[in-house]
This record gives sequence, structure tokens and C-alpha cells, in this order.
Amino acid sequence: MQKLIIKGKKNLSGTVKISGSKNATLPILASTILSNKKITINNVPFVKDVITMSELLKHLGSDIKLNSKKKKIFINNNKKSLKTLAPYNFVKTMRAGIIVLGPLLSKFGKARVSLPGGCAIGTRPVDIHLFGLKKLGAKIKIKDGYIHADATNGLFGNKIKLPSISVGATENLIIAATHAYGTTLIKNCACEPEIKDLINFLKKMGANIKWTGEREIKVIGTQSFKAVNYSVMFDRIEAGTFIIAGALVGKKIKITNINTHILKKELDILKKMGIKFKTQ
Repeated sequence: MQKLIIKGKKNLSGTVKISGSKNATLPILASTILSNKKITINNVPFVKDVITMSELLKHLGSDIKLNSKKKKIFINNNKKSLKTLAPYNFVKTMRAGIIVLGPLLSKFGKARVSLPGGCAIGTRPVDIHLFGLKKLGAKIKIKDGYIHADATNGLFGNKIKLPSISVGATENLIIAATHAYGTTLIKNCACEPEIKDLINFLKKMGANIKWTGEREIKVIGTQSFKAVNYSVMFDRIEAGTFIIAGALVGKKIKITNINTHILKKELDILKKMGIKFKTQ
């Protein structure tokens, strides 16, 4: 798309259902690598990155089926092992592809994952991901645009204080620590709602994870998981877009499939601005 043409001066009205969150769906999909049980993921947004991540999982050997009409993804990794190479052609257009590094390494003891976009490490920073995985015992080197990671005897829990806050690194480490031996304490982690959604999914799958501070997470590793049926959280950006549009040029707009508690700060600001709305 080269341009977007908008014909304004129109009143908005009606009902809109917000899609599931892409940024929550991607790490949840990556984390299914850990499990050999049946998994159903609901409220899935079938956008390009989600389809690419699904194709990557299929390439790795995952038994994954997509139902775009019902917005569901079904996964059953009942095989003993998956491939551990995530090639460039899958990761090049999807920065979130790096998140398969943690679960592959944790479960199978090795992983070869292309750098996002095949670029130099400084361009799209994955250094915090690698910093944390090294703390869990991984041996890592960068060669020919790929991350070569090994943990022959598995990953082991440790205390990790991230040098800076990173959503992707936090997700990668939580997933890796979920299948590691022992206890991992991650400090200075990101705490976005999408990360909390990932944790909720992993806990439903049988993981032992809890928040011990505003930016501190404790993970006790486990080697077995349960079948799970889970609905992904709503897309905050999409919801915010329609809420602002309704506040500016709307008559009566109903926005569904959201959790207003997650948007409390934003809604409080709108209320102070004089915008009239009610939540149910």
C-alpha cells in the first residue's frame, strides 16, 4: 500500500468487534514448541505475521491447522522432536521470529535461528535475548547471519537482570525458563499486557510463573504440560484507534471484545477530556 485516502466529515456509528492481538498471539504460538499436548488458540488475528509464524512452526514439524473463519489455530506436537533450524526465509519479514529461539533451545538443547532480516546484530538488537539465554547456560555464537545456540545438558534457572527493558527478550526468557531446570528470577523485565497474556497461557498449560514485583518474574521450570484451550487478548492498538475515532467523530459507537480494565488509564484520560462513555 503506497497511500491511504480518507474522505472525512462523516459521522461514525454502529458496533465494531475488536480483533485478537497479534503481539500476544506470536509469542503464544512460539511457546507451543514446548508442549506435546493438544492446544487450541482462539480469537486469532490472521494477519501476515501470524500466518508466517504458523508456517515457520509447520516447517519445524509442528502439526498445526488454521481455521481463519472461526479464528482458531489447532496444534498437536505429539512428535518426539522438531527441527531446530529457523531459516532466513521465514524470519526475514517477521521480527518476532527470534522468539522461537528460547523454546527450541530449552526443549531440544540446540537452535539455529536467522537474525531478524538477516541483518547485523546491532541493527535489530537481539543482544538482550542472547544475554539472558547465556545466563541460563546457553553457548551462543553468531555466524553467517544465524544465531547458533547450544545447551546440550539443558538450560538451568538463574537470576537475570536485563540491562534494559525489552518486550521480546522478556518473552523469550519466560518461555525458555518455563522448560528449564530449577528457578529463574527475571528482573527489569517488560510488563505489557501482552506479556501477561503469554504468562496466563503458559500457566494454563501447567507452567509455574508468578510476578514478584512490578518488573520481576519468578519462573519454576517444568518438564510436562497439559492440553489447553485459550483465547488471545484483544488488540490494544485497534481498540484505541476506534475509541479515539468514536470520541472525535462518533455518534453512538459500541466496541466489543475488549477488556476495559486493561485500558483504564487511557479511558480515564478521555473522561477528564469530557468524552462520554460507559463500560459493561
